[in-house]
Amino acid sequence: MHLAPRVLRRALAGATVALLATAVGCAPQPEADASAKSSGSTGSTCAKGKLATKTSGKLTIATDEPAYEPWFKDDKPSNGQGFESAVAYAVAKRLGYDKSAVVWQSVPFNKAFAPGEKTFDFDINQVSISDERKKAVDFSSGYYDVRQAVIALKGTKAAKATSIADLKGLKLGAQVGTTSLDYIDDVVKPTQDAAVYAKNDQAKSALKNGQVDAVVVDLPTAFYITAAEVTDAEIVGQFENRGGTPEQFGLVLDKGSALTSCVTDAVDALREDGTLAKIEQQWLSDAVDAPVLK
Repeated sequence: MHLAPRVLRRALAGATVALLATAVGCAPQPEADASAKSSGSTGSTCAKGKLATKTSGKLTIATDEPAYEPWFKDDKPSNGQGFESAVAYAVAKRLGYDKSAVVWQSVPFNKAFAPGEKTFDFDINQVSISDERKKAVDFSSGYYDVRQAVIALKGTKAAKATSIADLKGLKLGAQVGTTSLDYIDDVVKPTQDAAVYAKNDQAKSALKNGQVDAVVVDLPTAFYITAAEVTDAEIVGQFENRGGTPEQFGLVLDKGSALTSCVTDAVDALREDGTLAKIEQQWLSDAVDAPVLK
């Protein structure tokens, strides 16, 4: 994965780091081919700045509240800092909307991909693309490849785990509705039920208080938590992607949205011209080798 050394240096040096222990947006269902085009209308016009948005001349972008690092900085999605804030504004620019034309909206993680008409043009909140979720919403192509990771307090039995088998007897925790929880239930298959939390902050508190042995989050969040928030914790390891298909975060849109193809084209263009890679390098830091749990 593409992160940590810089995160660790910044956090330990006391410098401001742009990372967020997010509401770990990941899917509890098998991942779909995120490179495939979404199901929105392909016949819509993508005239810059003139899309059929919720508010004419404006682009409404949603995310959860609070907005955690490394995805957003200082809980302010509108400041353009943090990986997802930067990606959102890059997509907006590609669509023909400058920063002044972007309107941010707060939408809870689970509600973003629930059935029903949306109040936003697209949502960016670490939501993993999956076939199950595509039944209710559209996705852009993937803007970030992600893996799930396990963190535990240093010196504990959980911290010594080197395999999935070593995790089976532990009390594990994760946020509700996430791929993190899915990996616990479907990959680890522990002997005791996972502890499920509404927010990642609750999972972190449970880890610090010894209510769980370890928690599962996405890898960027794991690096931030261990570097800046729960410094007596460490990354135990990361899981391999299942089925050979990388898990990817995608922008969420209304089912059948006329904007889907335009937003997908924008994400694809940002990947092809290297913009996404540059943003990832800036906000998620250099690649590191977290042990792989098998």
